[in-house]
Amino acid sequence: MRHVLSAIVQNVPGVLAHISGMLASRGYNIDSLAVGETDDPQLSRMTFVVVGDNRVLEQVRKQLEKIVTVVRVVDVSSQDYVERDLMLMKVKSQTGPERAEIRELVDIFRGSIVDVSADDLMIEISGRENKIEAFIERMRPYGIIELVRTGRIAMVRGGGLDGHRETES
Repeated sequence: MRHVLSAIVQNVPGVLAHISGMLASRGYNIDSLAVGETDDPQLSRMTFVVVGDNRVLEQVRKQLEKIVTVVRVVDVSSQDYVERDLMLMKVKSQTGPERAEIRELVDIFRGSIVDVSADDLMIEISGRENKIEAFIERMRPYGIIELVRTGRIAMVRGGGLDGHRETES
């Protein structure tokens, strides 16, 4: 089973290494990890995707909560949430009919061409993981030169991180 966890952590040097090292040392595999500063520059949000049963999820959550720099941990996937992944892809593309086909696919997938050269295009796509995977498969025949992804980010619908407004107590 796939679980999405969101942790609010203190924005201090070494927190990412500490958390990922702790999880690795206990044998938990992180399928995806995205980290970024929140609206409060003293806090960052880490979004983890881990695969395992509910016992694994509970153990990961308990281990995270033991870390001093972790402020709060929420199992986002147990609630109604929105999830996104961002990808940049460079694909071979000469001018002509092939380039037009690629542009049409980019439009269908609601992506953007963000850079153009004589021999390739750089494409930006965001969305759910299955959308990104489907686009990658459609682009393979054209020749993917390079690809980079952010990993999943997610937010609970409605209120704040745990379904309540951040300003509530």
